[in-house]
Amino acid sequence: MTIREQTQALERETLSRYATLSENSRGRRRPEPEDPLRPCFQRDRDRILHCKSFRRLKQKTQVFLSPEGDHYRTRLTHTLEVSQIARTIARALRLNEDLTEAVALGHDLGHTPFGHAGERALNRLCPGGFTHYRQSLRVVDFLEKDGKGLNLSWEVRNGIVTHTAGAWARTPEGCVVRRADHIAFLNHDIEDAVSAGVLNPESLPREATAVLGTTKSQRITTMITDLIAHSGNGQISFSPEIEAAYAVLKDFMYATVYVDKEAKREEKKVDKLVAELYERLCEQPDLMPNFYMQIAYNEGVDRAVTDYISGMSDEFATRLFEQWFVPQKWSVL
Repeated sequence: MTIREQTQALERETLSRYATLSENSRGRRRPEPEDPLRPCFQRDRDRILHCKSFRRLKQKTQVFLSPEGDHYRTRLTHTLEVSQIARTIARALRLNEDLTEAVALGHDLGHTPFGHAGERALNRLCPGGFTHYRQSLRVVDFLEKDGKGLNLSWEVRNGIVTHTAGAWARTPEGCVVRRADHIAFLNHDIEDAVSAGVLNPESLPREATAVLGTTKSQRITTMITDLIAHSGNGQISFSPEIEAAYAVLKDFMYATVYVDKEAKREEKKVDKLVAELYERLCEQPDLMPNFYMQIAYNEGVDRAVTDYISGMSDEFATRLFEQWFVPQKWSVL
């Protein structure tokens, strides 16, 4: 018996009957031999951790555009917080932690530079529209490894593409990640907004903090504990009281922090930057690396330009804009 087979036997013995067993996976788009050490979801987790798109998350905006402080979240630290929360929930419910972690680490791989501002800009420009969750699936299916993709399991791919909106994942692990994403972003965005001076913690709605707690730690603990207590039979859900308090707090953030005047002024700059890059690359696709030129040939220039820009980090997009549109200083010997 291989180590992988021993691990799969442990899954059968210890996980909930609602958990997704690795040996029951629907498989990969391209069949592969099994690994002697790792079940399929563990391999998927490892592939995501080692891919280029994951590394680029460290220089992509979470909420505050290109933050210079050491303690603001980036898209990478957000991803790690989602993973931690999701694994805590999955372990308590005896679900498959490897599958949960793989979905959590891969859920934002398709995010644009400059966060949701960049996503909205590309959505306006791209003829077929743009959403980061569909792009995340395209990243793992095709864009990584120069067109080969990561060839992930069906369950991981399903969890990634359903993590934000619309239909829920077909596995409880995928549903856990969607809930963990909500828990993470709401609470760390509050903390970052307070640090940035755009939110007074005393202004948080009392009807929400009275239920969830007044600190980030209290709120996260309350929401995780409630979710674990009220989930069952493969369904992942909050109690009505916690769901209502979460909705109040989320609505408050969308009405205040996410529409902050200073933030909106910066978002207009993002619109301009992304639009200028998009137009220049559509006019001169040969400015893109050869891989994206091949996409342009096979799927059209708009698709290739969208893929190229969405994969950029904040820093790379800004540097490219400055290189093409900002006059450079003369160097005189």
